[in-house]
Amino acid sequence: MHSTRPLAFFVSGTDTDAGKTTLSAGLLASAREQGLSTLACKPVASGSINTREGLRNHDALQLAAQCSIQVPYEHLNPHAFIPAIAPHLAAASSGVLLECSELQRDVTRILAHRASLTLIEGAGGWRVPINEHETLADLAIAVQLPVILVVGMKLGCINHALLSAEAILRDGLTLSGWIANGTDPGMACQADNIRTLQQLMPAPCLAVIPHLPSARPAAVARYLEPALTTLLSQSTTTQTATRS
Repeated sequence: MHSTRPLAFFVSGTDTDAGKTTLSAGLLASAREQGLSTLACKPVASGSINTREGLRNHDALQLAAQCSIQVPYEHLNPHAFIPAIAPHLAAASSGVLLECSELQRDVTRILAHRASLTLIEGAGGWRVPINEHETLADLAIAVQLPVILVVGMKLGCINHALLSAEAILRDGLTLSGWIANGTDPGMACQADNIRTLQQLMPAPCLAVIPHLPSARPAAVARYLEPALTTLLSQSTTTQTATRS
């Protein structure tokens, strides 16, 4: 399976711990299995640790492990902060002012590699602030990427998912689809919640990921093969419509 042009998506979540990194790494792993080149970027990451090489973030390292195109860590995760708090607060605690224009340059540098599949992972949900005036949604708008929404399946997810989808579309972006991620193994009526979302969400359900004992990319990837097929077919349809 091969894409005729590079694909790139902005990955957002209904909230923090929805599973963006797990599913992004899984989707990249699935793409590599299909012979596609892969690359990712996590522009801002809180909760990083000091290492001999400098600040490193666990989520960013998971993404890096699934990238077939190798770039310096500082390109994949240009803004890493130690406190595990909201990005604008983590940046402020380090004396850094995050700005959308700078993050846009960081993402554009990654997109310039033209990998078959590039994923730009946000932080938390759609409206997470990066400073007093801008949010990560402004970055997604600036780079004009279609969005994949990861829905953490837990109590309240229907409201969070619908509001997130509404905001994404209102911001003028394409919602390519959403992924149901079984974050809460004890969630009551999970299948019913998924069916409700399938009826109400203004975009296709790309995949349903059960709660897995191991969230290794290879284990997640097999559930994401249909998602990759759908995303590739969307791209082919778009190209055909553009040519005609």
